Amino acid sequence: MYGQPLSNKSKKVMLLGSGELGKEVVIEAQRLGVETIAVDRYEHAPAMQVAHRSYVVDMLDGEELRRIIEDEQPDYIVPEIEAIATDTLLELEQEGLHVVPTAKATKLTMDREGIRRLASEELGLPTAKYAFADTLEELELAVKEIGTPCVIKPIMSSSGKGQSVCHTIEDVEKSWTIALEGARAKKTRVIVEEFIHFESEITLLTVRSVSGTSYCAPIGHVQEDGDYIESWQPHVMTEGQITEAEEVAKKVTVALGGYGLFGVELFITDKGIYFSEVSPRPHDTGMVTLATQELSEFALHIRAILGFPIPEIRLLSPGASRTIKAWEESKDYQICGVEDALEIPRTQVRLFGKPETKIGRRMAVVLHTAETVESARENAKLSADKMKINYEK
Repeated sequence: MYGQPLSNKSKKVMLLGSGELGKEVVIEAQRLGVETIAVDRYEHAPAMQVAHRSYVVDMLDGEELRRIIEDEQPDYIVPEIEAIATDTLLELEQEGLHVVPTAKATKLTMDREGIRRLASEELGLPTAKYAFADTLEELELAVKEIGTPCVIKPIMSSSGKGQSVCHTIEDVEKSWTIALEGARAKKTRVIVEEFIHFESEITLLTVRSVSGTSYCAPIGHVQEDGDYIESWQPHVMTEGQITEAEEVAKKVTVALGGYGLFGVELFITDKGIYFSEVSPRPHDTGMVTLATQELSEFALHIRAILGFPIPEIRLLSPGASRTIKAWEESKDYQICGVEDALEIPRTQVRLFGKPETKIGRRMAVVLHTAETVESARENAKLSADKMKINYEK
């Protein structure tokens, strides 16, 4: 039973985090008649521009977060970023509110330590060797234990911020500084990971719903400095690799629990499938599904959250995505070349509408479908190269 939005019988979804992924979640929720509330730490975030209401708060402030949630009484609280007062969400869940997929999943995946210990130590999934450090001295010891090259990351960050490859012991101090500068919530703890020599890395979008566990076709992607540059679907894998990847994804998502879409990141190696990370929400590399699938990752997420059946997930066409990034900081910018990009057939463009640019910030994405993944990737790059960010006043 669904009443109309803004009525006393409406269903309410509150997003905690309102970037470009949250914007698509809001749009899909509204298509199903849901009232939407967008929350973030800055004004005019992308999802705020389409939601029924919005709030600007420090989501690491538990008291402030509790206040707006108690005032709104949403049917579903949907975390869309990592930096949230998760202890408050645990309390609210115990009081009867519904956190998607669960407050436990949100807390475990908020930092890399919780999810890595769950995957490796509790579930026994294959992962890179790892260690944690709270000081520069501990980091040096951890690097010596893991060996070089290795990857050093803050335990909590987003879009690859703070991540670096440490090639020699002399690089440790530089990597430590990079990690501290990129960390969220002023965390100084870092994770050191063995450098895995992989054939490719994929995102396996995994959906838990009333219909059971289902999977999207694997998504291949390229990252630079830990942040995605391009993605494509489907990524070529053998039947055996797909089966193994789905088994890993199912184990970790069952352990996290709840309904919704999970972005499970995996390495394909000559020794098998290795678990990397998981997000209990739509994944940035999954933006390609806006063009390739009958139901995008955002539509699947909302259907699963609301308890609706998902009898099948259909891939309609091979496709690729390519990001447009900013390399200056400005509150006065324009994105140029959209008309040129759209001259290439089967191309779509999404401008995120972020209020300002920052170095390395994603501002738009190009989507392209084609008869083959190779052609889609090539044309997505051609389209993206026609666009640029203009900072002239």
